[in-house]
Amino acid sequence: MARIDFYILPDTTLDARLQFACKLAETIHNKGYRLHLHCEDQALAQQADDALWGFRDDAYLPHALEDSEMAESVPITLGWQQLPMPTEETALLNLHPDIPEGVERFARIAEIINQHQHVLVAKRACWQRYKELGHEVVPHKLG
Repeated sequence: MARIDFYILPDTTLDARLQFACKLAETIHNKGYRLHLHCEDQALAQQADDALWGFRDDAYLPHALEDSEMAESVPITLGWQQLPMPTEETALLNLHPDIPEGVERFARIAEIINQHQHVLVAKRACWQRYKELGHEVVPHKLG
């Protein structure tokens, strides 16, 4: 079973959620993992892509959208369709409101909750479903 880390933010905005996703992506990348950011749709994937480009002036995280030619050659991908087939060292950061099909193939999964009502409702349902499926759910309350 996978370990699911839920990061609970005090903020309500999408921007705060994306900025934390960038910091988390950097941490995961620095630990040597590959990472897939799973988004609700192409628009959110593009917003996350833009956020990764500009979140720090002194750092670059090699990343690409899943439909890009570069997706196979970078350690961080952003997608909105099917989950990729992970290697042992691939983590999943789920920015989609639901649990994507194929999530059980990942050993480590991160979810980000902020205080926006839509996100709270969706992620509470995910939390319950992960527990029902027998995954280890670990909360991290921030700020």
